[in-house]
Amino acid sequence: MARNAGVKDVAAAAGVSLGTVSNVLNRPDRVSAATRERVEQAMRELGFVRNESARQLRAGRSRTLAYVMLDATNPFFTDVARGIEEAAEAQDMSVFLCNSDSRAERESTYLERLEQQRVQGILVTPVDPAHPSLGEVAERGTPVVVVDRVGPGAEHCSVAVDDVLGGRLAVEHLLDTGHERIAFVGGPDSIGQVRDRLAGARAATEAAGRSPDDLVVVTTEALTVAEGRRAGERIMGLARASRPTAAFCANDLLALGLLQQCVSLGARVPRDLAIVGYDDIDFAAAAAVPLTSVRQPRRDLGRTAAELLIDEAGNPDHRHQQVLFTPELVARASTRRPS
Repeated sequence: MARNAGVKDVAAAAGVSLGTVSNVLNRPDRVSAATRERVEQAMRELGFVRNESARQLRAGRSRTLAYVMLDATNPFFTDVARGIEEAAEAQDMSVFLCNSDSRAERESTYLERLEQQRVQGILVTPVDPAHPSLGEVAERGTPVVVVDRVGPGAEHCSVAVDDVLGGRLAVEHLLDTGHERIAFVGGPDSIGQVRDRLAGARAATEAAGRSPDDLVVVTTEALTVAEGRRAGERIMGLARASRPTAAFCANDLLALGLLQQCVSLGARVPRDLAIVGYDDIDFAAAAAVPLTSVRQPRRDLGRTAAELLIDEAGNPDHRHQQVLFTPELVARASTRRPS
């Protein structure tokens, strides 16, 4: 295998000193245009590729952030990652993307490996925001920002959305359109967002003068399209007299699965079942019946989290912040006043 060209090879080919090559790479303003062009031409001819890892090791500072997302199959998290990349690109930085797949042990493994890589900081949507590993990473010197979660204290920066309010908005919308029997379709209550969105849904039900227990809770094993389809089987299998006329799903993937199952069983959305999702991913508006959803500012979440992380890594006067965004209900064809 051919040896990669190094700075010595470039210097020899261009007829300049090693210091001049270093200046072209790191401080090009110190080199005349003619000399810089001669060095860059030598780099092109030799196929020179800069060893960024070695440079960062010498500097003791990485130019890389990392994001450990919860579920790479959910477009919500990939949109958050796009916001992170935008903030990193503005600072001439790179981003490692990792997927914990909602598994705590996999998340811990990634945190350990990223520390070993000496990334400048880690953004993480944790399986459990109270897990001590997050604080331990920060104590060892790698900044951590929690994304789409509110931590139990103020030891990290965090960026999240007011999910209790989001749950209220969803159910208030269904109540306003005349629905009385409403189902909440959500995953395990070990997921903080599910608990908060359910709490908001119950608060809206109670504020309307109904018992919070009037809300029919359909628990799923995960926040996926497949689980949404299973929830649809259960709901449409109920006797018509007791069947909910509307459903609020804890995320859009559940809502899309529920919509698919209703259509496959011959049910009409929204006439037989109105559906509200959560996140407002791009697929929500593109569904066969465009989906009403509670919109989260996904890219803003990622961008703000990355900016906080970059500030923490480079600003000795940094102060931790807990940023809470406000959700917005976007009404579409999957909900309307029942006739």
